[in-house]
Amino acid sequence: MLLLGACGNEEEALTTPDGSPVSTPTTRLAEVNIVGSERDYTKTCFAPTAPDAGTPDVRRIVVTDPLLLDDLCALGIGSKVTAVTAGKGSIPRYLGPQLTSVPTIGETPDAAAVTAADPDIVLTTPATASRAAGFTGVRTVTVDPTADPAKNWAERYRSVAGALNRSAAATDLLARFTRETARTGKRKDAAHTEVSLVRFSADGQSVEGTDSFAAQVLATIGVQRPVTQREPGTTELTDGNLTTADADLIYVSYRDAGDVTGPDIKNSGSFKHARTVLESDRWLDMGAPTWKRVLAVDDTVWFSTSGLAAAWLVLNDVKGSLDSNS
Repeated sequence: MLLLGACGNEEEALTTPDGSPVSTPTTRLAEVNIVGSERDYTKTCFAPTAPDAGTPDVRRIVVTDPLLLDDLCALGIGSKVTAVTAGKGSIPRYLGPQLTSVPTIGETPDAAAVTAADPDIVLTTPATASRAAGFTGVRTVTVDPTADPAKNWAERYRSVAGALNRSAAATDLLARFTRETARTGKRKDAAHTEVSLVRFSADGQSVEGTDSFAAQVLATIGVQRPVTQREPGTTELTDGNLTTADADLIYVSYRDAGDVTGPDIKNSGSFKHARTVLESDRWLDMGAPTWKRVLAVDDTVWFSTSGLAAAWLVLNDVKGSLDSNS
């Protein structure tokens, strides 16, 4: 097992927002190191925050969209969540046991589930507002009603914090993240490194543009992107344009595998397909693979979700791998 970023320099140490150390050992899969393969998800969520001065606190929260759980994790109040109106398996593993153990009661919960949840407030998004219908008489707040809550994650975080009387805490925590991304970018000389983002599916591959979650975090750090990846949207890769995925460093992920460290990764369709590409002559002839500069990351954390808690995980991944080899 190889270790990335495991050095004694305090400036390079990976940390949670409260300063606790985080180690990121990596293992190899298809000749590619996995970044953060033994991440301790019990440390994902932040320390509890206090409500704004002079405002009441909430005791029990129901959310209709699992996307909002990242915001509660990043406010340190995941313990207040009593239910999620979604199906089983919908809570991402990276949020840790406190939130993955929260009951998922389905999109149309029955009366018994509603009674057991007993919320003071229901947090919802425009796309999942109908799931709050059973909670009659309970204060319901729709966050980010005018924007895509997945892409505008910082505004969504502020909106959730505002609904829970934690605007001051959210402002402070976002500022801490911005300061740390700037420090990381300077220490890692990010402005002189081009990073490519490649996502594999069971039957193809694509490069991400500037609007994906990981791309937004990389931009905050100051990491550069190849010319072909400096616009929003995704570009499908074929044999004819595969070289557009090349860069100083390539991060790859596997869509249907989600958590790249999961036990079923080798059986996922996206990984099986990715292996045929990663081991092909056409791929290996490109610059980054030749220099052993290809690394695998968790697709769920980097692309399928968004939020301040996930952003810290991406930042720590970059801290420990931007100048590393596979």
